[in-house]
Amino acid sequence: DPRIGIRITRHVRDLAVVILLDLSESTNEPIDKDDEDGPTILSLTRESTGLLAWAIDSIGDAFAVHGFASDGRHDVRYHRFKNFDEPYDDAAKARLAGMTGGLSTRMGAALRHAGWHLNQQPATKRLVLLITDGAPADIDERDPQYLRHDAKKAVEDLAAQGVYTYCLTLDADADRYVARIFGENRYSIVDRVEKLPERLPAVFAALTG
Repeated sequence: DPRIGIRITRHVRDLAVVILLDLSESTNEPIDKDDEDGPTILSLTRESTGLLAWAIDSIGDAFAVHGFASDGRHDVRYHRFKNFDEPYDDAAKARLAGMTGGLSTRMGAALRHAGWHLNQQPATKRLVLLITDGAPADIDERDPQYLRHDAKKAVEDLAAQGVYTYCLTLDADADRYVARIFGENRYSIVDRVEKLPERLPAVFAALTG
């Protein structure tokens, strides 16, 4: 029947994402303050990231898993557990398993570096998914507002380059600052850390679906 038309639409996911992990000293704290030998924030973050990495790898999106910690403005340590050009294989999983927490959280510098890696990718959609347990902080800066403004400026600069930044924070008190840094609707607060393994994939799916 000539009155019937057929249109075929191909949906292609053209996405590159950096999962950026806060590896500061506070991530070594146990989830249950009354159980010092129980799982830590870092161990749960590692587990959750491993699950998300497996899911992204199955989908076929380009992704990297990086982490950061700092010891002043001249010593921001940026760790690359899995790069874009590397498979998510046993070597990458071993690097993730060996990650440790320590030092401080100079967030703005880490976001800029993650953005640089993303901007080397040909994807039309580029995302930094930051997982953190607190506000920007460092040993050489006493004014907390300075590093928050620096992180906000990093988010704005990345947005101008076409990089979308989203924060998943484990700080139950993040309402005091997180929206000012990342903007409305660009963050989620996980007030129960043990919910992270189910919240992280759901956030990723909502951002990229």
